[in-house]
Amino acid sequence: MSFARDDVLQLLRQRGQSPDPAALESLMQGIAAAPEGLAGPEWVELVDPQADTPLAHALTTWRNALAQAGDGLDASPAPPDRLAALRRELRRRGLDGFVIPRADEHQGEYVPRRSQRLAWLTGFRGSAGLAIVLADRAAVFVDGRYTLAVRSQVDTAAFVPHQIPEQSPDAWIAANLPKGGKLGFDPWLQTIDGHERFARACERAGGMFVPVDSNPVDAVWQGRPPAPLAPVFPHPEAFAGESSESKRQRIGAAVKAKGADVALITAPDSIAWLLNVRGGDVPRTPFALGFALLHADGHVDLYMDRRKVPARTVAWLGNAVTLAPTEELGTALDLLGRIGKRVLIETATAPVWAASRLRSAGAEPVRDVDPVALPKACKNAVELEGIRAAHRRDGAAVSRFLGWLARESAHRRLREIEVSDRLQALRQETGSLRDLSFDTISGAGPNGAIVHYHAMPDTERALEPGSLYLVDSGGQYRDGTTDITRTVAIGTPTPEMRDRFTRVLKGHIALACARFPLGTTGSQLDALARYALWQVGLDYDHGTGHGVGAYLSVHEGPQRISKVASTVALQPGMIVSNEPGYYKAGAYGIRIENLVAVREAAIEGADRRYLEFETLTLAPIDVACIDASLLTGAEKSWLDAYHRRVREVVGPQVDDATRAWLEQATQPI
Repeated sequence: MSFARDDVLQLLRQRGQSPDPAALESLMQGIAAAPEGLAGPEWVELVDPQADTPLAHALTTWRNALAQAGDGLDASPAPPDRLAALRRELRRRGLDGFVIPRADEHQGEYVPRRSQRLAWLTGFRGSAGLAIVLADRAAVFVDGRYTLAVRSQVDTAAFVPHQIPEQSPDAWIAANLPKGGKLGFDPWLQTIDGHERFARACERAGGMFVPVDSNPVDAVWQGRPPAPLAPVFPHPEAFAGESSESKRQRIGAAVKAKGADVALITAPDSIAWLLNVRGGDVPRTPFALGFALLHADGHVDLYMDRRKVPARTVAWLGNAVTLAPTEELGTALDLLGRIGKRVLIETATAPVWAASRLRSAGAEPVRDVDPVALPKACKNAVELEGIRAAHRRDGAAVSRFLGWLARESAHRRLREIEVSDRLQALRQETGSLRDLSFDTISGAGPNGAIVHYHAMPDTERALEPGSLYLVDSGGQYRDGTTDITRTVAIGTPTPEMRDRFTRVLKGHIALACARFPLGTTGSQLDALARYALWQVGLDYDHGTGHGVGAYLSVHEGPQRISKVASTVALQPGMIVSNEPGYYKAGAYGIRIENLVAVREAAIEGADRRYLEFETLTLAPIDVACIDASLLTGAEKSWLDAYHRRVREVVGPQVDDATRAWLEQATQPI
């Protein structure tokens, strides 16, 4: 590593620069802590915007060496000495227990490696979870997506698994915290709402929920990475469809209308959308970690590490955005509290630290939703056209993949990793791929029944004849984010597989064809996707649809389609997934997913405004898995029309072999 560092220092000096070795080392460690997407080493600009090839090569060598340093996150299950070390630290601090959420300070799906405390302590790698450690027992809580995964990744003798919502963490606290016990928590990692639930649970147990000044997991985590530093770049109006100034003025006025003077924005995707910038601090999602204070007049105070904001991005932000170090956020909240400003805070996502800081300064926060979330979810015309273009491009890549899979699986045994690598390569061949939108789920046979399965060398399976293969994947393009799942028969599927697949397809079609009055929520539509499964006593344990961003997070709120009650109505411009499924543990998994856009429905004689879905995703659905006798005439017509559209849009974009396969794969059923 020292040789690489010395090479960089020498090259910089030859270019007339006088770098500070310690500062450069710190910068490079932050760069190495950030994921590198598929668009290449754009982070080089943070060191030298005019870097030539020798310097870029030397910097890459140095970064790669730093990135190989062990941080302990690869062990699954985690070594037992970590739990023992944490318990010793808790005793030293006078705590009887501690809560370890999977979340970071921003409550996002993806968190930087330095914030993956739950994974380091337990080995659990899912996107949502929580552990509670007491002196004599510990529990880990996951939702239905991870029921199988948690038992394979965690030492269940040390951490007893529980499934949410059937077994809630607050109920466990109330039943297990000793009377008079002090349960510690990190106020940066607990939301305001979450803090209130857990505090009540501690009270029921006769104990206390106690904030800590520093996280005890960090104190015992040797080799914990630094904060990531990925470059923050402008997101042109040609993709955004609206200037940042217009957005800031519009949302600022909404903040004022809610009786607040300023809004604390803690969600990085909200900041990215508001300021028309994109970043890369966490995997698969193009945003930068930071906080913002949006004032009612449209001015924004952006709290972010200045080292990851290139000069051209500072100029792009303009004079109405003030850039300050993250460490100064507390002082800013103190000042707002002292001068009597009313600060809007999203209680479901903002850290309780922020509310406590304001109250200490004499201010009571205005509790309301993130004012950016709903406007961001309703895409404008430019964003929608970009998203359609991204899906046409992505659909061609996926269709090429499905054609390749059909040809190759007919004469040789493929394996999960090889297959997902091929799909990624075909997306990269578009020349427009910035990154995947999430780690590809490539599950053969029984692995397809693990909802958020991730193929590893020690877990991957071959795609065996007579089995089903499930692939859930997506891409990040500057003009849009994609997410598609296809389930494919390898050889001949069994009658049971075809029955289950067809029932999932019936649910998918029912949702795709839905028309509903303005004001309808996703939870009111969820049963449409499950009805055909329910009739034979079957169901699935995940939501039917999640929101999707415009070159942002593949899982975006506030809209969703699920059993869970929602107060957010679907509105024109929202993107949501349509992905019913069925999973038979130890045998196979089935999911059919397209993305759809909410749009106005033209219904003659309608008594009010109605909405419907426009299907965006374009790739064949495997007709070999369908039992046509279970489909109605209307359902067959929908499938035939969808396949005709796929053939017409995708066909001209692909090679001759794929086009020939596509003609067969999209024939009327």
